[in-house]
Amino acid sequence: MKRTTLAVSAVLFLAAMAWAHEHQQHVMGTVTKIEGSSISVKGADGAEKTVTVVEGTKFVKNGAAVTQKDIKVGDRVVIHAMPMGDMLHATEVKIGEATKEHAEDDQH
Repeated sequence: MKRTTLAVSAVLFLAAMAWAHEHQQHVMGTVTKIEGSSISVKGADGAEKTVTVVEGTKFVKNGAAVTQKDIKVGDRVVIHAMPMGDMLHATEVKIGEATKEHAEDDQH
């Protein structure tokens, strides 16, 4: 229960921070696919969005700078992205913990 409360609090905090960036879209949810320079994320509404990683995209996990290699399918993310035509270009990717179902898959 305590872990769930902490996870919900972290998601709410990240969501509040996400709305602080002007002119950017915010993609929040669970990573479903990582392919080359793109990250697909399924949101709470079930919709999937794909964001392109560009030069200069920052990656953060637990407050520390990391790289794209640190993202795994199942991780929860908040991505700040600039719309560019029909595409979204990531400016910052904040990585949380993997969802419970994916964490259990990793243990088997």
